[in-house]
Amino acid sequence: MTDVSQLKDSYPHVIVGGGEAADAAVRAILDAAPETEVLVVNGSQHPPVGRPALSKTLWMDPDKELTDVYLGTERTGATVVNDAHATALDPERHTVTVEGREISYGRLLLATGSRARRLPDQPESPRVLTLRETEDFVALRPLISEGTEVAVVGGGYIGSELAAGLSNVGARVTLCFPDEKLLAHMLPDSIATHVSEVYGGKGITLESGFRAGSVDVADPERPTVVAEDGRKVIADVVVLALGADPAVELAEDAGLATAEGGVRVDATMATSAVDVWAAGDIAAFPDALFGRRRVEHVVNAGGTGKTAGANMAGAHTEYTDTPMFFSDLFDDGYEAVGLLDTGLETREFWNDDHTAAVIYYLDGHEVRGVLNWNTWDSVGTALETIADSQAGKIGPADLEGRITPGA
Repeated sequence: MTDVSQLKDSYPHVIVGGGEAADAAVRAILDAAPETEVLVVNGSQHPPVGRPALSKTLWMDPDKELTDVYLGTERTGATVVNDAHATALDPERHTVTVEGREISYGRLLLATGSRARRLPDQPESPRVLTLRETEDFVALRPLISEGTEVAVVGGGYIGSELAAGLSNVGARVTLCFPDEKLLAHMLPDSIATHVSEVYGGKGITLESGFRAGSVDVADPERPTVVAEDGRKVIADVVVLALGADPAVELAEDAGLATAEGGVRVDATMATSAVDVWAAGDIAAFPDALFGRRRVEHVVNAGGTGKTAGANMAGAHTEYTDTPMFFSDLFDDGYEAVGLLDTGLETREFWNDDHTAAVIYYLDGHEVRGVLNWNTWDSVGTALETIADSQAGKIGPADLEGRITPGA
């Protein structure tokens, strides 16, 4: 791998970040301009990796190793420098500072992603971890074996996936989450009840209504998670899955415009600074259906990264997608678009044996989100339904039959 000391003083294209968005951008740039030079500043000690595998594939598939989920960015012809951090960006001078070294760029992409949230005054302990970066997985995996007691704190996207994965490799998992039922903030009661039953049936202990306040490491081998109501969960390992915050400090310090907690971009992924683009978790982009927003999911990372890279190479293409997201929860799975919020009205349509459903989330007469539960390859129709609803072409009475559950 390239060392910082080996870098040139100037590159036509510089990408800050080492995730899915960065990899997609590299490939788009080099597809359009194979002879150009691209520098990737990757903050991880490890090569760019497909992050979803850290909470899914590497736990569910015993034949998969970490090296199997590397993205291969370094094999594209780009110069990838690992364990390197950009600490300053000067858009006027077209320079970025990497590990104390100032490098000039022609065009630059910010794909800095997000960082895992921590509890206030969270203690440092090798047995109290998050799971966001490759380093987190590398630290966690050796601690897990048959019978290891693990407390997963947080019942959202990563927490629910990781609990399933840890259980699959034989860990004894306690899943602590704030809702009454697992994923009840986004799944209607019919599905949340089913998911909770499935997880319980897999031997996972569910601690509902649990809002973590602190972690006690007085016993360094057996950390204790303490809830705001005083409940305690003691385990061999604690994994905090409390969500993530976009890493926007570099952009903010450089004076770039921000929105929705991220970096404001137009449809081409261009920021307010000349020759600077942003993609992935940090990009607050104009969604044609839902307005300006950020989306933290691999599908959006790939799409925005590809768009940014193409435009850095001289194209003028726009990101017009409303990105979908998906997850697998043991034998169940879903694909979804829009806002899944059970504070909205929901309409449910099930197949005959009640194993698959299409759920619409409505604000008044307008569809704001669609969940295809065990229902596949219907995201396009879901997007059309949202668009037709916004345009007033259909109402709630017209939803049945738009998508066939289980198809």
